[in-house]
Amino acid sequence: MVRKNKVLLVGDGAVGSSFAFSLLQNTDFLDELVIVDIKQDKIQGDALDLEDVTSMSSPVDVHAGTYDDASDADIAVITAGIPRKPGESRLDLVAKNEKILKSIVTPIVESGFNGIFVVSSNPVDILTTLTQRLSGFPREKVIGTGTSLDSARLHVVLAKACHVPVNQVNAYVLGEHGDTSFVNFDEALIDGKPLSDCLDLTDDVKADIETQVRKKGGKIIGLKGATFYGVARSLSQICKAILENQDTVMPVSAPINNHYGLSDELYIGTPAIINGSGIAGVIETALSHEEVAKMQHSATKMQEVLDNLAVK
Repeated sequence: MVRKNKVLLVGDGAVGSSFAFSLLQNTDFLDELVIVDIKQDKIQGDALDLEDVTSMSSPVDVHAGTYDDASDADIAVITAGIPRKPGESRLDLVAKNEKILKSIVTPIVESGFNGIFVVSSNPVDILTTLTQRLSGFPREKVIGTGTSLDSARLHVVLAKACHVPVNQVNAYVLGEHGDTSFVNFDEALIDGKPLSDCLDLTDDVKADIETQVRKKGGKIIGLKGATFYGVARSLSQICKAILENQDTVMPVSAPINNHYGLSDELYIGTPAIINGSGIAGVIETALSHEEVAKMQHSATKMQEVLDNLAVK
């Protein structure tokens, strides 16, 4: 019997449906995509709509389902949750989405699921940490989208500032996917050369770049109500790396194990190697003393939130 690759998607909102569309276009290693949401008409309609894509990409069985379908899935993707409103921070969503997360993770685990959790619901680092705690899964089997979207936004900002194609930018945003994130300026490269060869990296220039990256999500939400294409693409890249066992390096919510001088109590945005086993390794990228302090500050802020939650 030929083994089939199966993904269960929980949450068929703007992010979830955009992810499903992106995944169908970007991997030939998927056989079944199951969509779960409380809105039954929506998932039935999306399944019918998405299956039309398969005739132009690769054959995939796309259908609506339930948590029981997780029993033989390779990946459970969680995008469900209450989205951020204009003026809200991602951390403002913790109490609301903690309850929703528990109602999702528990039945998935009870189904017999033995795959990899991939989380994008906000605040993603905290909810990824909670997913691991609720599931009891090995830490490498739980991944969050982390700062992959922030890093993509950074690439756009730097490409425009340096007048180069965006694919010539190699730079990371690290820390929380939120207000305490920061740019790893010292290691940033433009066409293989230090960013400082392109820009005069004064404190004001650095601050402006980080502000543009941090505020872009809020700007998009103010204009159209939500952001979804970028994070959906990040999700599909993570799933592609798992399904195709690729050893892809991405800045994601990864489990810390004494990296950057941090305890092993949480997940935080850092480069990691993703393959069929989940997170195959966390890459502790080089940081200046100032950047180490920023990473530790970001972790402290998230730990304060985690310490006040019901799931310990």
